[in-house]
Amino acid sequence: MGIAKQAQSGQDGRGEIVVRVLDVGQGDAILIQSGGQNTLVDTGDLDEREKLRAALRTAGVETIDRIILTHPHADHIGGMGMLLAEYPVGMVCDNGMPSTSKIYLGYMKQLKEKHIERKSLTAGDAVDLGGGAVFEVLAPSAALVKEGSVKGYKHDPNNESVVGRLVYGSFTMMLTGDAEKKEEKDILAGGSAVQSKVLKAGHHGSKTSSSADFLRAVQPETALISCGAHNDYGHPHKETMKKYHALNLSVYVTAENGTITVTSDGRDYHISVERGGQQ
Repeated sequence: MGIAKQAQSGQDGRGEIVVRVLDVGQGDAILIQSGGQNTLVDTGDLDEREKLRAALRTAGVETIDRIILTHPHADHIGGMGMLLAEYPVGMVCDNGMPSTSKIYLGYMKQLKEKHIERKSLTAGDAVDLGGGAVFEVLAPSAALVKEGSVKGYKHDPNNESVVGRLVYGSFTMMLTGDAEKKEEKDILAGGSAVQSKVLKAGHHGSKTSSSADFLRAVQPETALISCGAHNDYGHPHKETMKKYHALNLSVYVTAENGTITVTSDGRDYHISVERGGQQ
């Protein structure tokens, strides 16, 4: 792992990108700041809205250019009501599939009332995050979204997660939502580039994710895990941590480290944490 140079411009004259895996308890909320734009990938759980609000305040966020929601579980979309009520939001991206979740139905209503654009993301899409940073969408496939939009379809939200690769110069980071081994296998079968220096661990470090094949293909140097302290699920699971340590990955966990910040100039990257060290 390299140390990012604290310069005003990075590769090809670009500035720095800052990615914060926010400490929002048992959930995901990842803030990407690039080229003066703010992108939020997931929004934490309902009962962690104050933590999200405080973290955004600390990061100096006043407007949110886009929110990418990986899937409609409460610990990923729980902050939407608060965000749409308190922040100017440019657009919202998700997997385009319907949900009966009350939180989902609530924010969909808010989007219509506020005339905020909603875009569905499928494999092959690329989202411009500003300043030269791009989110390359790897999943779900368009075929799965079409199938999942049929009435009566039995959904598997974790394996319908929006998964993407953040690319900024030669810096790469895999953002996995709650993708489990099934979706990891589908991504590898798709044939897109997946190699990433940093991996945001799937499903909070659960043993249902981080398959050997996926880790072999991604070849991460660093793994970041977002989960709550003493959570009921036992995340991160010992099996996952054992895999990461066997690969000599640098591992950071929000439950122990607080918010984890990744800074890159498009070449090297640097990790800083609120407390503690590698796990």
